[in-house]
Amino acid sequence: MSEPKSPAPAGDMYKGWVFKWTNYIKGYQRRWFVLSNGLLSYYRTQAEMGHTCRGTINLATATITVDDACNFVISNGGAQTYHLKASCEVERQRWITALELAKAKAVRMQAESDDSGDDFSMSPLPVAPSQGGGSQNSEVQSTLRTLGSKVEDLSTCNDLISKHGSALQRSLSELDSLRLTGEAGDKIRQVTERATLFRITSNAMINACRDFLALAQAHSKRWQKALQAEREQRVRLEEALEQLAKQHNHLERAFRGAAQANAIVDNKGAAGLGKGEASDEDDDNEFFDAMEDAPEFITVPADPQFHKRSSSNASGLNSEMCADDQSLNEEPLAMNPESPSQDSAPLKKRRTRIPDKPNYSLNLWSIMKNCIGKDLSKIPMPVNFNEPLSMLQRLSEDLEYHELLDRAAKCHSSLEQMCYVAAFCVSAYSTTVYRTGKPFNPLLGETFELDRQRESGYRSLCEQVSHHPPAAAHHVISERGWTLRQEITVASKFRGKYLSIMPLGTIHAVFGKGNHHYTWKKVTTTVHNIIVGKLWIDQSGEVDVVNHTTGDRCHLKFAPYSYFSRDVARKVTGVVMDKDGKAHYVLSGTWDEKMEFSRVMQSSRGGENGAEGKQKTVYQTLKARELWKRNPLPNGAENMYFFTALALTLNEPEDGVAPTDSRRRPDQRLMEFGRWDEANSEKQRLEEKQRSARREREREAASQRASSQSDDAVDEDSLADPSLKSAPHDNYKALWFERCKDQITGEQVHIYKGGYWEAKELGGWEGCQDIF
Repeated sequence: MSEPKSPAPAGDMYKGWVFKWTNYIKGYQRRWFVLSNGLLSYYRTQAEMGHTCRGTINLATATITVDDACNFVISNGGAQTYHLKASCEVERQRWITALELAKAKAVRMQAESDDSGDDFSMSPLPVAPSQGGGSQNSEVQSTLRTLGSKVEDLSTCNDLISKHGSALQRSLSELDSLRLTGEAGDKIRQVTERATLFRITSNAMINACRDFLALAQAHSKRWQKALQAEREQRVRLEEALEQLAKQHNHLERAFRGAAQANAIVDNKGAAGLGKGEASDEDDDNEFFDAMEDAPEFITVPADPQFHKRSSSNASGLNSEMCADDQSLNEEPLAMNPESPSQDSAPLKKRRTRIPDKPNYSLNLWSIMKNCIGKDLSKIPMPVNFNEPLSMLQRLSEDLEYHELLDRAAKCHSSLEQMCYVAAFCVSAYSTTVYRTGKPFNPLLGETFELDRQRESGYRSLCEQVSHHPPAAAHHVISERGWTLRQEITVASKFRGKYLSIMPLGTIHAVFGKGNHHYTWKKVTTTVHNIIVGKLWIDQSGEVDVVNHTTGDRCHLKFAPYSYFSRDVARKVTGVVMDKDGKAHYVLSGTWDEKMEFSRVMQSSRGGENGAEGKQKTVYQTLKARELWKRNPLPNGAENMYFFTALALTLNEPEDGVAPTDSRRRPDQRLMEFGRWDEANSEKQRLEEKQRSARREREREAASQRASSQSDDAVDEDSLADPSLKSAPHDNYKALWFERCKDQITGEQVHIYKGGYWEAKELGGWEGCQDIF
């Protein structure tokens, strides 16, 4: 074993690796044991010492027995028994000696504590040194008693020093009175002076120790009072919190019961049920409750009798929607019969693994403490926070479930098409649930292509079109009847405990069939426990998916996580409405697992008022059916940054891509290989190269501006003019996208102008800059 086998003492603490018997299957397993303050605790690893104690035994009531050369047993009378084995006899003897000494000290401290009668009450169960106020108080009292005994010893020594010192001075005085030579007299006087100084110094030391003890005792009483007050305050707060939780639960149940009763009454009225007719619902139908934080609507199963009448009186459009619903639902998501089969060449085999993530430690707070309140896009960060993908590649991961758009393109009804588009909007977040790593900020002019035309029928291109603020343009075209485009600017703020990531920009999806044009925006992503604890990600906010061709709309709500909520985590709900505001579908699910949709047969206003005094709408729906379900992660994903099957292929080297493609970025490639130190150095080189290129463009822009104002050449003083520096940064223009006004939203956006795929076929990358 690479770790030292012998235990290491650290002050009053004794710790080291010891083998502990677990069970007959696993036998002896190595555990990290810590002996401190009469308590023997053990952990699976040294890293667990700060948060997870696997067991603790109090040596004051324990017996220690030796089995053989390496084995020994510690038991406290049957409740706890540790069968331990050291790696050698010498190590076992070290532990036995340390345990016996700690036990003797614990027994003595316990006896003294029982005699004193002025300590706080302690828990009857043994607790770890870092837990329980009684253990901490006992430790303080023991320390004070030890200090007192030491001072008493020093006082005794002082008396002895004074006694022997006086006798020594008398003897020296007698010698001084004798007739001695001058040199001998001088020596005697010198010794007398040194003895006097020694006695004075000893007395001063004793007095200082006595003052220290009195001060420590006075402060100890004040600390004990403060600690007791904090305990009582904590108990009061816990009782108040428990009472509030009970009241909240009671009110919630009363609210739900009243809402459900009103919904059932409305359901009876719509179905025309008699008094003697049963009102129980069909077992196949599900009940979807309202969201706790925003009970805007309630969905209940429609009555079976209503189903029959509605099916016989349904309009032609509804019948068509139901038939199309059924045909699409039976088709597997992963397959599409319209996939091109003329090309008999085998598909390229994509990689399924990347090198495992190395376990490098990093002092997070030393970096993040200077980032509070700042935009993280302007702060240089080491690759230790990153994952080996760029933001352009993360943007391309929105196509993980492109099959939803393939299905949407085949829908005959715009309302049902809206359901699949909304599910696609939600599915983009399923890849983020475990992805706590930060993607690389793309360099200006960096591109990323994702050519899946043969496998999935689409081609995707991203380009970093702006650096401050960082903005990426994305364009996807599919042979299966849809086009996707977006320009996303990411704003991020570090708030100390959490990091907020706010994507700005609009996403467009256009379908050739019917020329339906949809737009929506992204919600806010929050990364929690930045400083302390395990990182976790939440998505929250509201999204409106709008069909600008028909006026249909889907309002999605991403519920933020709440500790007190009894609802399912990561919940998403939505309602699909036509241009007149009539609801046709209700969507429900979670953004990390699946989404379902239910056909609305009838809607009514509930009797109870919801939040802000608004009446809730009750929707009677058909049985819910699945729209989308998340694919399982690849085997070993926890060691590969929790990448999905698509994400594992994004940084795979490919021939023929542009020189500015993210796959060619050296720092990102080094990080993927686990060479993080080299990646950090390379990242700094690339960022400095980008800054130099930007300064050069700024000089050129300033020169052009000055020459347009005057025919004279621009001198150094004009270049240093602050007015020129306040001008736009540079005259940079994207290579594959052009800036123009969006006809739908009116925003200034970058739209793909064409030419990339043609340049790839010809291998003509002359216009690409050298950014790596």
